Amino acid sequence: MLSIPLGPIALPLAPVLLVAAAWLAGLLARTLAQRLALRRGETLEASASHAEHAGRFLTQALAVSLLAARLAHVGLNASAYAALPWAVLDLRDGGWMLPAGIAAGLVWIAVRARGDAALRMPLGAAASVGIGVYLLARALLLPTADSSLPALQELRLAAIDAGGGLGATVSLREAAAGRSAVVNLWASWCGPCRAEMPTFAQAQERHPEVAFIFVNQGEPAATVARYRQTLQPPLAQVLLDPERRLGAALGSRGLPTTIFIDADGRMLEAHFGPLNAAALEAAVRRLGQR
Repeated sequence: MLSIPLGPIALPLAPVLLVAAAWLAGLLARTLAQRLALRRGETLEASASHAEHAGRFLTQALAVSLLAARLAHVGLNASAYAALPWAVLDLRDGGWMLPAGIAAGLVWIAVRARGDAALRMPLGAAASVGIGVYLLARALLLPTADSSLPALQELRLAAIDAGGGLGATVSLREAAAGRSAVVNLWASWCGPCRAEMPTFAQAQERHPEVAFIFVNQGEPAATVARYRQTLQPPLAQVLLDPERRLGAALGSRGLPTTIFIDADGRMLEAHFGPLNAAALEAAVRRLGQR
C-alpha cells in the first residue's frame, strides 16, 4: 500500500505513518513525564512543566531526525543533486535515509535527557514505542523491497497500435526484456504526472540499459496516443492499463506512482508522488548497482 485515497486526492502513506507514530510518541512522553512527577510528590504545575518539556524535546528530536535523514540521503547522492541544487529542498521526492535519521534522533534525546533524570525514562520509552510502531507499520503496510512480483510481472498490458488504438498485450517482464525497469503509472489528466514526464523522457535517453515503462491508468488509447505526440523527446514504451489493475495491485490509487524493479523481477523501491530529476537519477543509479 503506497497511498491513502481521500475522495479525489490521495496521501502518501509513509508520511502519514510518521505523523501518527510521532503523535503517539509525544502523547506517551507527556503522559509518563507528568505521572512520574506526580508520583514523586511534585505539584500539578510542576508535573505539567515536565510534560511540556518532554513533548518539546521529542519534537526537537523528530526535527533533528528528519534533517539528518535528508542530509545523509543527499550526501550519498551528491553527484545527482549537484546538477540540480534546488532539488535538495523538494521533500516530495522520498529521499530519506532512515537509519541515519533514527540514530540522530536518539543521540539528540540522550544528550538532552542527560541533565534531567526525570525525563530519561519518559523520553526513552516514548522514542522506543514511536520508532517501533513506525517500523512495524511500514513493514506491514508498505511494499517490501527485494520482494518478488510474479503477479505484477505477468499482468497483461496493452500497447498502442499504429492507428492509436489498442494493440497487442505484453507483460512487464516482456517489456523489460531482461533489463532493470522503471515503471511509471500516470494519466494525462494528472498535473504532477505531466510535470515529471520530461524528466522521465530525458532519463530514458541517458540510461538505455534500463527499461522505462509508462503505464497509463484508465484512459482511452486515442487520448494517450495524442498526449504522447506532444512529448519531446517521445516516451519509448507506453502501455495501457484500462482497468487500473497495476495501481490496485500496488495499493496506490493516486498518481503518479513509480516502482523500480531489478533484472530478476524484484521491486527495490516504490514512490508515490512526483520525482524530480535528481531523485530519479539517484534511484536509477541505485538500481544499476543491484
